[in-house]
Amino acid sequence: MSPAVGNQPAVIGNQAEGTPPRHHIVTAHVENKAGVLARVASLFSRRGFNIFSLAVAPTDDDRFSRITIVVDVESAPLEQIVNQLDKLVNVVRITELAPDEAVECEMLLVTVEAGPAGRDRVLAHVEAFGATVVDEGDEGDEGAGGAGGAGGAGGAGGARTGLMTVMLAGTPSSIDEFENLVRPFGIAELQRTGRVALPKLGPGAARGRDAAPLHSVTGGIQGEAG
Repeated sequence: MSPAVGNQPAVIGNQAEGTPPRHHIVTAHVENKAGVLARVASLFSRRGFNIFSLAVAPTDDDRFSRITIVVDVESAPLEQIVNQLDKLVNVVRITELAPDEAVECEMLLVTVEAGPAGRDRVLAHVEAFGATVVDEGDEGDEGAGGAGGAGGAGGAGGARTGLMTVMLAGTPSSIDEFENLVRPFGIAELQRTGRVALPKLGPGAARGRDAAPLHSVTGGIQGEAG
């Protein structure tokens, strides 16, 4: 299985309008049981499907979780993905969303090595994109390890000088653009959640296509325990 989106070049969010989609968006409602996510991830790994991102969270019904999987079109035909997911007992419902029929969103947390010289320019990007500064290194703490310290975002003596952690939620393409703009300043740490999606609203809008039948969940929930 390939690394998550945040650990590879940001490309899939910048798909040009009118070009064929390069990814499938598949959502699976699954029973909220231990081991279900591991089974789903293992299935994709065994079949060699290239996952761009995978996000999971509870739904409004605490019996179920929703897994949003973004898969490379070339590595996995949609029908094959659906057939494999439908074999898992704990998968209750599978829905496919075409990228042009979905509202997609992702969150980015990035620690930028802005430094005193670059601080104003980074803040200008933050304001332009509607991002939020959620943490800053103490610029008065010169014993904090320095911006040239190896690896992590924190030094042994305290907060590192000139660091700024920014949070941005938006479309994958806006996340890609912001990441590319702040990268020249130096990125100490970066984490992206992977995209989540819902069908677009409005007259004539598609509401997502059920790609597999709904398994019985009335009475006792069907499926194996654990």
